[in-house]
Amino acid sequence: MLSIGDLSRHTGVKVPTIRYYEQMGLLPAAERSEGNQRRYDVDDRQRLSFIKHARDLGFRIEAVRDLLALNDEPDHSCANAHDIATMQLRTVREKIERLKILEHELGRISAITHNGDQIRDCSLIRALADHSLCNCDH
Repeated sequence: MLSIGDLSRHTGVKVPTIRYYEQMGLLPAAERSEGNQRRYDVDDRQRLSFIKHARDLGFRIEAVRDLLALNDEPDHSCANAHDIATMQLRTVREKIERLKILEHELGRISAITHNGDQIRDCSLIRALADHSLCNCDH
């Protein structure tokens, strides 16, 4: 059995996050020792590692919950898991496209030559203050 601190060290998930996942129902409520300390077993560690990996890939809590439910029913079709992953991939690609637009715009407004040494003359500050000076909607 692992304490919450040991579980944190083994998985790289911070203690408050572990408690949060318990509150959200992603992790079952931990067993308690006679001293009322949370105790976790190997299954809890594996489940938390699953959650961490899914979160690292950007899956939202709701999607992680759905993936865990699928994982808990190993005889079900894999199609639902693929659908969830496909939606996440679409979300990631959309974010990448938005980030590319932001990168381009930030590069453009950062490259504008300065009209003077003072903030009141700074083209970058003017562009940030006046969205109409941007080349795109972001």
